[in-house]
Amino acid sequence: MSNSGNIAGWITFFIGLYAFAAGLGEFRRPGFWAKMVQEFRDSHALQFLTGFVTLAIGAIIYLVNPWNPADPLSILITVLGAWIFIEGALILAVGDWFLNFAGKLMGSTSRIWAGLSIIIGLAAIFAALVRLQMG
Repeated sequence: MSNSGNIAGWITFFIGLYAFAAGLGEFRRPGFWAKMVQEFRDSHALQFLTGFVTLAIGAIIYLVNPWNPADPLSILITVLGAWIFIEGALILAVGDWFLNFAGKLMGSTSRIWAGLSIIIGLAAIFAALVRLQMG
């Protein structure tokens, strides 16, 4: 596999680590995500900075990941980069509405979301390690 194929693998690996760590953090401190979203809702400065950073990370992922229609992981990472960019734009444009929606999603079901985050993180790490071993 070429070095460009490894880009999707490395992005997947780090996204997996992020998802795994975030899920563990919520299990360790139940309500952490909901409190964090509440703090973002209460601070226009945090909304702006979060939106900007999220938008930039999404754009970077979208731009550096090589598009390969024959590679499902490459497609997934490109779509994910686009979604992260859109999420950042939504936080900048309608942060109060978007974060209110996110807060409702994370409210009473945070343990379910945390479990899904851990599972998705482990799956992404596994997929990345398989990809990187092939390269």
